[in-house]
Parts: sequence; C-alpha cells; structure tokens
Amino acid sequence: MSGVRTHSDVATLLEALPYIREFHGRTVVVKYGGAAMIDPALKQEFARDIALIKYVGINPVIVHGGGPEITAYMERLALPVRFVDGLRVSDRETVEVAKMVLVGKVNKDIVLLIGRQGQPAVGLCGDDGMLFRCARQAAPSGADIGYVGRIEHVDTGVLRHVAQDYIPVIASVGADAEGNSYNVNADAAAGAVARALGAYKVMFLTDVAGWMRDPADAGSVIAEAGVAELRDALPAVAGGMRPKLEACLEAVEGGVETAVIVDGRVPHSLLLELFTDAGQGTMIRR
Repeated sequence: MSGVRTHSDVATLLEALPYIREFHGRTVVVKYGGAAMIDPALKQEFARDIALIKYVGINPVIVHGGGPEITAYMERLALPVRFVDGLRVSDRETVEVAKMVLVGKVNKDIVLLIGRQGQPAVGLCGDDGMLFRCARQAAPSGADIGYVGRIEHVDTGVLRHVAQDYIPVIASVGADAEGNSYNVNADAAAGAVARALGAYKVMFLTDVAGWMRDPADAGSVIAEAGVAELRDALPAVAGGMRPKLEACLEAVEGGVETAVIVDGRVPHSLLLELFTDAGQGTMIRR
C-alpha cells in the first residue's frame, strides 16, 4: 500500500455506493463533445471515467460529434462554415468532410483512448448495420440547412450486439433509404439513441455550466426542470443550447428517466454527476 487514506476518501466511496447500486446493469448514453474532446488532459480523464463506469457494471454508450475538427478541416479546404439555429449548414461537400473527420479520425481516436484504459470499444456510425435512418430537416426557424438529417429510426440490433462485449462509440452521421448521406447533430443523435435503447440516463457534455436562464449570467443555471417547464421555455432558447434541450426533451418524453447537461470542462464531471449527491449541471426529469 502507498499513501495515506483519509476519512474523506472513505466518505466519497460510501457516498458513491448507493448510486453504483442504482445504476448497475443499466444503460447510460453519453454525448461526448466540447472541451472534453479537445483538451489533452480532459480527453484522458474522460476515457478513464468511461472505463470506470463500465468496470462498476454500468453500460455506457458514447455518441460524439466533432464540430471544431470539422470546422478546422473545412477551413483548410477553403469551404464555407455557417451555422443556423446552432446547426451546421451542410452541402454535399460538407457532409463528405464530416464523414471523413468523424468516422475516419475522431471516432477512432476515442476508441483508442478508451482501449488504453483497459476497456475495449468499437467504433460505429449511423451507416453501420443501418443504425440511423434519416430524413432531411430544416432549422427550427424554417431555414434550409442542406443535408442535415433528422433521425427517424434507430435500429438498436447492432448496438445491443456490440454492447454485449464492447463499449459502442457512435459517430453522428447517417443516411436515408436512397443512400444520401447526412450530417446529424450529435445532441439529437444521443437523444434518439437513448430513447431507442430505453436508457436509464443520457448525459450531454458541453462547455457551459448548464442551461442558464440568462446566457450572460453564469450564476443563473437551472439545476432541475420538468418536461412542461422545458417545453414552455424552448421557443426562446437560441444557439447551441437549443438542440441539447430538444434532445433532452425527446429522450425524457420517450421514457428515459433523466437527461443531464454537464459541464465537460470540469474534470471527472461524469463521475460527479453519477456518483455524488451534489450532481452537476442541469437535470431534465420526467
């Protein structure tokens, strides 16, 4: 043995015990994004947290985007970068870049990170096993945003098969029945996966402390809200928070027990949310 264990260390373990018992054997969907995908230290901590979650008997499913990397590659290729209502405007060239970056690079980087922590992971995208069937969608304002897909169906067969032995890591792209490829918002994809799997919880890692009544006031975080409150407030929400809250609403209305928006800039925020009394961010409950 090395080091000295304190009463606070023991207290932390005891505090975690009822939560480990509650979540054991259940599925938790994690939308991975923001600073936690960029900062090298946070990337390592995320992978360790996911491995720990799996080791204690919880079944994590990772859904990821990769917006900053897509943007970086588009700028290198001199392609225009535009967003409407928090969604990337996507022509065919944009979707091609998104698939190359998300499926070919980001997805495999995440799989390797988790694997180095002793838990084997398998990378998937919406095309694998016909996982995501999409239809073209407009922005909430009605604007045409190109080949951005709304997931109409999640075929959970491939997911359940993979999850028996591995941690699934899903890149947020998909296709329609005619074979047209779509860029899919990763928040929406996580909400759809959680709903289809009947997950116990879905967690969205982001770069803010949670859903704020006033986006300019970091102290205005809404710690907890119900479906009715969220539905009433949603029309006034703008930017990248809107698709997150819409995904929370879809998941919870579809049977997921809770949806949580978590500050991924905080080290081990997943563990703090899952295994401590204080929790993190904003919880949307049924």
